[in-house]
Amino acid sequence: MNTGLVIKSTGSAIGVLTSEGENVDCRIKGNLRIAGIRSTNPVAVGDQVTIERQADGTTWITSVLPRRNYIVRKSTNLSKQSHILAANIDQVALLVTIKHPETSTTFIDRLLATAEAYNVPAMLVFNKVDLLSPEELEELDALRALYESIGYPTFAISAKYGTIEDLKNEFIGKTTLLSGNSGVGKSTLLNAIFGETMTRTADISQAHDKGMHTTTFSEMYFLEKSEFRIQNSDFRDQNSDFSGAIIDTPGVKGFGTIDMQKEEVGHYFREIFAKSRECRYSNCLHCGEPGCAVLPEVGQTIAESRFDSYLSILSDAGEGKYR
Repeated sequence: MNTGLVIKSTGSAIGVLTSEGENVDCRIKGNLRIAGIRSTNPVAVGDQVTIERQADGTTWITSVLPRRNYIVRKSTNLSKQSHILAANIDQVALLVTIKHPETSTTFIDRLLATAEAYNVPAMLVFNKVDLLSPEELEELDALRALYESIGYPTFAISAKYGTIEDLKNEFIGKTTLLSGNSGVGKSTLLNAIFGETMTRTADISQAHDKGMHTTTFSEMYFLEKSEFRIQNSDFRDQNSDFSGAIIDTPGVKGFGTIDMQKEEVGHYFREIFAKSRECRYSNCLHCGEPGCAVLPEVGQTIAESRFDSYLSILSDAGEGKYR
């Protein structure tokens, strides 16, 4: 029995980097799927796993070692299960676009709320700034000012033209989950970071101005190609060559939250949570209760778009829309 790091997940096959530095295609033991795990993918990129080689040459993942964190979204099927995007990550980089295609603030806020729920730092990366009109650049500045005032770092880049140096520095020495809508330029950004055409890119669908899926599975890319030796549950502690890794995920149309209790949702919106301490009732949902300190601040210190996103999660109105 050996240990390894999951670096690719295609659904039918799991790519594992072993403690000897070998890339191995693995299968998942059937009991992992029924061991009380509600996720559609019990093994995710970033997981530390134990593997077992069989006499017939196949290699099986026999267990998943304890995760320090993970990011999860609602599955696209109707089972109300979750789908783990990545595990054991240091931060999330959410790639968004003002136009071509337009990323909704609801999508942004739902992912940020999920990152808050799982205690994972997040940043916003606005791509395709080279395509923006003067009016759209003003919108960009307003959104950056909004999210930076809440405490989220933001970056404005053009991955196509390689203006990414400041952003690239944020990835050094960390494992970063890269997420975003289809068509926002994740593949182009990865190509710019690694200096080679390593992922496929596709044009925006002109009919709907929406992205066309180019990444169909999750995969981890290392910032510097080195020989990795996994010695324990956190291979970075034993490997000074680790310079950072980026986990690329398939583009999604929306971000469905899961397992959030109504009383907790406000905790995942930093500015709402800060103001909620002044509410008369500790379990105030900010929906008209007497003595609510949040509602008077909507449109003032709390952006209306952020409060609308809060309400959408609270009511679960986007169960179908935001998958």
